[in-house]
Amino acid sequence: MNNLFKITYKSTVVICIATVFFSCTNDSKKVRDFLAEKNLPIAVAKDAYHVYKDSGRVSSKLITPLMYDFQNRKNHPYNEFPNGVTIINFENKGKDSVTVTGNYALSYTKTSISEIKGDVVVFNHTEKVKLETSQLFWDQKNKYFFSEKKFTLTTPTDTIKGIGFESKENLTKWVSKKVTGDIVTDEEEL
Repeated sequence: MNNLFKITYKSTVVICIATVFFSCTNDSKKVRDFLAEKNLPIAVAKDAYHVYKDSGRVSSKLITPLMYDFQNRKNHPYNEFPNGVTIINFENKGKDSVTVTGNYALSYTKTSISEIKGDVVVFNHTEKVKLETSQLFWDQKNKYFFSEKKFTLTTPTDTIKGIGFESKENLTKWVSKKVTGDIVTDEEEL
């Protein structure tokens, strides 16, 4: 908590100084460049609740206690969620289809790839499938999850553990590496 206070205090002081230096100009590019040079976000959101819509329908919600917006980075603009994030994707006529939570996240704007770390849980509400891992990468353009860390995948009939996991973002059509656990299959004996 003390670190967060120091960061917030320093950010506030630098933003105030930047405001004083650039108050006589209308060039917002100079302000963004100054903040980028000092490795400061251009915006900070506390207790953010963001709703995404597609064709007038709510497609997802993002909930986070703290978000830093580093869109002022020329090569790799990103958002940082240092205190965790919850993302709820809506499908199936408005029902929660998949919820993603983690203790820390980075979301890169240009590539649409996010890294979620720390007690990551992905839950498909429709299929009752849950993935737990310590780190997960999410390719939002291709709607795809992947991880090289230990994972536990819990389905209504199985609990599968292993290292390395890939799947669609709704936890279907998954591929795993180094698997352990009992798995029930529908294969017939020869």
